[in-house]
Amino acid sequence: MQDKTNSYEIDLGREHIIIQQRYQALGALNDLLIAIWFLIGSFFFLNSQLEASGTWLFIVGSAQLIIKPFLKLSGLVHVARVRKKAPKWQP
Repeated sequence: MQDKTNSYEIDLGREHIIIQQRYQALGALNDLLIAIWFLIGSFFFLNSQLEASGTWLFIVGSAQLIIKPFLKLSGLVHVARVRKKAPKWQP
């Protein structure tokens, strides 16, 4: 069953794929780091001497959650700019 949304994708060829892969890789790396900071921060809260460090790891992880939508938007803007430069398709 196909998605019936109003969105569409314009194939920009190899350049579009490379741009998409780069932003997906950045997003995956960001997600991995968020998970690491929160996991380590959680363990730090088990030791009262490490609670301050755990708090800072949670703050870093939270800041990286803000980065997620900016990565997505940056990818969309980048593809839109490439699409403007691409030659117009004529039937």
